[in-house]
Amino acid sequence: MFAKAFRVKSNTAIKGSDRRKLRNDVAATFPSLTSEQLSEVVPNKEELNIIKLYTHKGDAVTVYANVKNPILFEVEKTMYPTVYTLWSYPHILPAFSTWPPVLHKLAGGADLMLPGVVVPSCGLPEVDRGTLCAVTLARNSAPVAIGIANMSTAEMVAAEMKGKGFTVLHTYMDHLWGFGDKSCPPIIAPLEGEPSEVMDAEEEEQEDEEGKGQVLENSLSVDSSLQTNFGNLNMEEIPQCADLRRKEVPNEDGADEIVREENPDVSQEMEDRSPQEQMDVLLHQCFFHALKCKVKKSELPLLASSFLRNYMFSCCPNGQQLDIKKSSYKKFSKFLQSMQQQKILQVKELSKGVESIVDVDWRHDSIRSFVVPETEESELPVQDSRSGGGEQPYHAPEITPLYGISSKMAPLFQESGYKKGHTLTSSEVRSAIISYVKTNELVDETNKNFVKVNPVLCDCLLNKSEQDEISKLKWDDLLSRCLDQLQTFHQVTFAGHEPIVRKGKIYPINMTIAQRSSNKKVTIITNLELYGLDPQVVANILQQKVQASATVSTVPGSKDRLQVQIQGNQINHLAKLLLEDYHIPRQYIEGLGKAPKMGRKK
Repeated sequence: MFAKAFRVKSNTAIKGSDRRKLRNDVAATFPSLTSEQLSEVVPNKEELNIIKLYTHKGDAVTVYANVKNPILFEVEKTMYPTVYTLWSYPHILPAFSTWPPVLHKLAGGADLMLPGVVVPSCGLPEVDRGTLCAVTLARNSAPVAIGIANMSTAEMVAAEMKGKGFTVLHTYMDHLWGFGDKSCPPIIAPLEGEPSEVMDAEEEEQEDEEGKGQVLENSLSVDSSLQTNFGNLNMEEIPQCADLRRKEVPNEDGADEIVREENPDVSQEMEDRSPQEQMDVLLHQCFFHALKCKVKKSELPLLASSFLRNYMFSCCPNGQQLDIKKSSYKKFSKFLQSMQQQKILQVKELSKGVESIVDVDWRHDSIRSFVVPETEESELPVQDSRSGGGEQPYHAPEITPLYGISSKMAPLFQESGYKKGHTLTSSEVRSAIISYVKTNELVDETNKNFVKVNPVLCDCLLNKSEQDEISKLKWDDLLSRCLDQLQTFHQVTFAGHEPIVRKGKIYPINMTIAQRSSNKKVTIITNLELYGLDPQVVANILQQKVQASATVSTVPGSKDRLQVQIQGNQINHLAKLLLEDYHIPRQYIEGLGKAPKMGRKK
């Protein structure tokens, strides 16, 4: 469930009533916890946060986290513990053991197959189908995953330990684990009768037969070097697992690749390349990284210069500098022509020397197979001061309007695989509507500009007064009605950071003129933080430019919002700063019309 990055919707402190309800839910779900242990899991006074997020598959999940780690998560009103909680209370779930090489597959998103389950001499725990279970490794009883049993114990034995045993929900080393302090499992000695000495006697044979051959039923082949690493992940060596994680980069299919620093052959190959070849490699890396993670379909057409400046430069690894002139292409236009010949994108020349990217084939093998390099990112999109000579310039955020599916509109989108709570772009909404109409053969035979209204469209889009009168809708009317019925969201993406999705429309940067004593005017600017701008930095820049007093204060009636106040009507200077220096789109700036009118010179 958390094998790929998720999107955080909100993160708020828990209320007293919610804390009590959470404690009661945990007590009901895990009755084996004592009252003292329950107070440790859900403390009375320590800080707890409720984090609402969407997984990469669109599932809505509620996570409960303390200061350090996520401790519980809830899916469809069912409570589950995280591995951090299970390390402190491993007894609350029945546990099944597997071999260390299988952990790599589970962390990559695979389910646990029965051939990979270790059967101890005392037999398997007795569970029913649908029971929540923990998964441990041989030699260590610290849980490394949780999953739901697909069979009862009797059915597993009757199936001769073949088939899918457990649907895995959460694992050590997945993204939910990475949301915490990324600590490693503790060393918990196996209980009597568990397979603590099996691997000592037949370690190599079990790794080859059980850990490698049988697990291949559910996933791709594993690199031999990784099998060695995970095979040696025993009770004594688990504390070194954090170093192992830093040496591996997960790719899209769940398999791990050793980074270049750990592969002397790759490092030597890079050193043997000429500077021009190295620049070509960096150019391709930044190009595919930008297409895969930064550019949205709704932003096309996109100026080539904006794509290079705002997207590719931000994908350049730390310590390296992208210089087109040092590559074999010499010019960015030639590089784009090369990409167009490979049918990765389409470029259109608007005027001499001005090119625009009009289409991108995101299904192209080169984009799909590209593995995004692991980068060290700060937790928040921090803006560098333009006046302080920061190393990286400020990049305006990418703002994408989104539409949320409500329960009323859900039947219209379920055939396209979307559920209540999913957020879509306008193009995705359009595609889903067109697909629904064509699948249900609703296009009017006599006039293809009209769509016949079936019961689902009637319930979703028509008012009660219209339901008996309207039997057909024009395509434009159909789409506009659909967008009006959907919930409004917006997505803000800062360069090098995960997108932030908020409900409603984004507030524009607001500039107002206020009157003070002695008929003096001041300019007040609010909502700068929503666009990654530091109000104090903006105040300092304005103070230097206009030589007037500028202050930063809290917005009246708010606790965490700040406003900049500067003497005089400074709308013109602000407009130049926001539009030309920070490249904020004009539609996200309010108050430009309040600039002072220039009088005629005599």
